Amino acid sequence: MFIDQLFNGLSVGSILLLIAIGLAITFGLMGVINMAHGELMMVGAYTTYVIQQWFTSHMPHSAGLYFVAAIPLSFLAAALLGWGLEKSLIRHLYRRPLDSLLATWGISLILQQTARLIFGAPNVAVVPPSWLDGGIRLFGAVFPYKRLFILCLVLAIVFFLYMYLMKTRAGRRIQAVTMNRSMAACLGIATQKVDAYSFAIGSGLAGVAGCALTLLGPIGPTIGTYYIVDAFMVVILGGVGKLAGTLLGAFGIGLISTFVEYSTSATIAKVIVFVLIIAFLQWKPSGLLSVRTRSLD
Repeated sequence: MFIDQLFNGLSVGSILLLIAIGLAITFGLMGVINMAHGELMMVGAYTTYVIQQWFTSHMPHSAGLYFVAAIPLSFLAAALLGWGLEKSLIRHLYRRPLDSLLATWGISLILQQTARLIFGAPNVAVVPPSWLDGGIRLFGAVFPYKRLFILCLVLAIVFFLYMYLMKTRAGRRIQAVTMNRSMAACLGIATQKVDAYSFAIGSGLAGVAGCALTLLGPIGPTIGTYYIVDAFMVVILGGVGKLAGTLLGAFGIGLISTFVEYSTSATIAKVIVFVLIIAFLQWKPSGLLSVRTRSLD
């Protein structure tokens, strides 16, 4: 029974991390309260749905491979949309958090209505590939392949994102702008260019999250609204701008909520988790980990 709850906690934590990791980049780097993050997940989810329909119509014998193609294409679709939003609107709202919150909330409503016009208001089902059916039995517990796949996907994304930020020139530029934007600009880093591709990467990761969420149930125009609060909760608890903090926050929330829910109920568990997070942030407002910075403010 403990193994079951432990795996459930890790599974919930992996889903929370997947939906929050893109927000950790945009919110941590630019301080933009992106209320359209959930709708970027919706774009990834609907991209997966479209690809599934295309494979079913044109390549029925290889229909099970649609999900392999859907992951990079969901990233690309959401990243292109995010890049366009940053270039056209969001870059004009830096250092104006209330304005950016209102603008991105308006974008989220526009994207939801666009999805309703194209795909209709009812939810649509994405049939998981057959190779993800079933599960593996270990230690008297059954581990579904879908949840294991999401867990492995999240760990792979974290690894590649870590390597990108730590081992590439572009990643080090992102870190420099996060630590001290003014000094980075003085040293010749094009901060606006860094903002653009960072927002595109964060948006693309949101698209991958939407793609993975199609494995868990039907999708609809409002799928993003169910997860946006959890995404911000994970990022703020982990520490704004810290990838490791986001990871710790996601798995911590997942494990605590699962074990509390086992002895109470889902609603009470949610309340208890919120109370614990609020109490922790009262004690340590910067979150689990905080960014070291040379900025004096």
